Amino acid sequence: MPYRFLEDIATADMAFEAWGATRDELFAACAAALLASMTHDPERIERRRHITIRQEHEELDLLLYSFLAELVFLKDARRLLLHADSVLIGEMAGGFRIEALMQGEEINPQRHRLLVDVKAVTLHRFRVICENGIWRATVVLDI
Repeated sequence: MPYRFLEDIATADMAFEAWGATRDELFAACAAALLASMTHDPERIERRRHITIRQEHEELDLLLYSFLAELVFLKDARRLLLHADSVLIGEMAGGFRIEALMQGEEINPQRHRLLVDVKAVTLHRFRVICENGIWRATVVLDI
């Protein structure tokens, strides 16, 4: 997976860096890192439920923030753990939009070994950049 957890960025929180050749790949990698932070074996999450997330924002970094925050909300409100199976980022007049096909299932403590409860995505050291043709994001999670 194109992400790694960062040990030295936040003391009481969890952080990761993700990357991809495209913005689509970057957003999918961030969703995968978020899922891996919450459960021991993300591949045990079966693709039983399908949800499409559509959002718009003027800024690409805040679109990523909003997307990840929606995944945390779906975990809390609907008890869903979701894989980002298809992510499309588009540009529009005045900003960006995302359409993401998410698939997963409800949390089942007998099948899913949960690691931490992510409460929120934070803006602390949050960034999205493109360096040498590779899109990178740094994300800190409140746990």
